[in-house]
Amino acid sequence: MATPKFAEIKQYILARIESGEWEEHSRVPSENQMAELFECSRMTARRALTELTDDGVLERSQGLGTFVAELKSQSSMMAIRNIADEIKDRGHGYSVKQLELTQTEATAPIAIALGLETGSPVFYSVLVHCEQGIPLQLEERFVNPKLVPDYLQQDFTLQTPHEYLSQVAPLTEARHTLEAVVANEHNQEHLAIESSEPCLQIIRRTWSRKGVVSYARLIHPGTRFRLGGHLTF
Repeated sequence: MATPKFAEIKQYILARIESGEWEEHSRVPSENQMAELFECSRMTARRALTELTDDGVLERSQGLGTFVAELKSQSSMMAIRNIADEIKDRGHGYSVKQLELTQTEATAPIAIALGLETGSPVFYSVLVHCEQGIPLQLEERFVNPKLVPDYLQQDFTLQTPHEYLSQVAPLTEARHTLEAVVANEHNQEHLAIESSEPCLQIIRRTWSRKGVVSYARLIHPGTRFRLGGHLTF
């Protein structure tokens, strides 16, 4: 099956950014130029540029054109996506390190977050998600064993916890809190950052129809990650 033209355009742009030919803030060809180069409609070219803009790869400035965005990873403040998919959609390589996968006792804050009694057994995982081999997110997750009894039997180097939980306990509600933090020494080592590196921390609770499924703490190095969103009124 032939590759759609809009996908060819995206691959063309990503290849030039990856090679360093188009650096940060470089202006990319216009919709008309892309349409002429790939012998397609302007609408097709616009779709390619728009999707790369939504992914945070490009930035569009009214009246000025389209430019290569700063090479930080970007996620939506409103959507909850699988981090592996986010990275792959940017045309980058995804990898993960599974640091812990065990059962522990719920401290008071974790018990309250999951709707359990203090001291109840909970499942606990720690992973480092990497983009192009560089740590992008440290994920520390507590999971309600009553709702996800087989969590500890999974291999999260094959699929992310988010992907697995979406299959066995489909998401019906989520709440998250964002704040700037300084990672402790342990997390600095996992993220390969200096002690002075500011981080963005996302605390996220997710629900299925049966109750609270998980409580996650997601830490991102500030120089490698940003959040964005687009609202239409």
